[in-house]
Amino acid sequence: MSADQRKKIIILMINMFIAIASFGIIIPILPSYLQSIGQGGMAAGLMIAIFAAAQFLFSPIAGKWADQYGRRRMIIYGLIGLTLSMFVFYASDIIWVLYFSRVIGGIGAAMLVPAIFAYIADITTFDQRAKGTSLVSAAMSLGIVVGPGIGGFLADYSIKLPFLVSALVSLGAVVFSLVLLKDSDAANADAQHTLDMTQSESMLSKIASSTKKQYFIPLVITLVMSFGLLAYESVVGLYLDNQFNSTAKDIAFMITATGIVSVIVQLFIVDRIVRRFGEVAILVTFLGVAAFGFLLSLFAGSYAMFFGVSLVIFLATSILRPVLNTLISKMADGEVGFAMGMNNAYMSIGNVAGPLLAGMLYDVNIVFPFILGLVMLMITIFITVGWQRSRAVKAATA
Repeated sequence: MSADQRKKIIILMINMFIAIASFGIIIPILPSYLQSIGQGGMAAGLMIAIFAAAQFLFSPIAGKWADQYGRRRMIIYGLIGLTLSMFVFYASDIIWVLYFSRVIGGIGAAMLVPAIFAYIADITTFDQRAKGTSLVSAAMSLGIVVGPGIGGFLADYSIKLPFLVSALVSLGAVVFSLVLLKDSDAANADAQHTLDMTQSESMLSKIASSTKKQYFIPLVITLVMSFGLLAYESVVGLYLDNQFNSTAKDIAFMITATGIVSVIVQLFIVDRIVRRFGEVAILVTFLGVAAFGFLLSLFAGSYAMFFGVSLVIFLATSILRPVLNTLISKMADGEVGFAMGMNNAYMSIGNVAGPLLAGMLYDVNIVFPFILGLVMLMITIFITVGWQRSRAVKAATA
């Protein structure tokens, strides 16, 4: 990579890290804060569902706008949305206002995330794409690790302080991007094609037409995989507490360790294995690894064994997510922003449906969410293998 490419990727990594970390700051204290204003588990669940639903509904539109108006503008608008969301959350104790702030935050995330990955696609070649995507994914993983730790520390001073700090940090990212981030000029490579893609169809038509795109199957894989993985992640803390009497420190340690594994893998491993084996082969292999981890989790008889199994699962997912992003961006001819927006939308469906179903199943039997995750990953493997064979047949025919 050139020095200019590295500089742009570093700026994008900092943006992604700040955005994810600023959101993660509030995670440890959200249940206590809601309890302090007379709210309970339903409110906590709605906080997640409303954010994900807004992200799902707005992602395709934001992806289209990223193609039409430029990545930089959508990144800055997305950061402004996240900043405004956190200031509203800090300023009010009224529950419907807090819900409204989550809508704003979900729209901000829908603008930010697809635009960042589309920007990466603009400034990298096909050979460099996996490296660029994995670097930004590593920044995201690091934000997930660092944010909650900062939030827990700040909550010792005031339960609302993390909300204010989150808003100020996000505001800093807005200023940072305004000053340092330049547009990627995505349309320069094929201006007429980009114009056709952004103006020839209505938004609803483009969403419907995504089922006919060559990257549709990777979108389905994203949805099904997110469904299974979020079903696991949403109940793992409850499971550890119920099954092994794990303390909050034990759970936090496991989350931190798996996050660090994700960062290391995305920084140093993803690009190398994609260059050697290709995206589709990596998808099949590590979907199998994740499914095997889910199977082992059903037989884990101690915290230490479950911890080891979780490392395997998170190792696999930290490879799968950037590989899917890379594959979709490569297959999205002239509409990378829209494709990444659709990817974000499909992932949001899984992020909403997975935890909801897992929570219901957990109340029936605590191992059912892990069985659900295993089944969903097996379905994903079958879809991926069938798609791989179909592509091979078409290639041979051509």
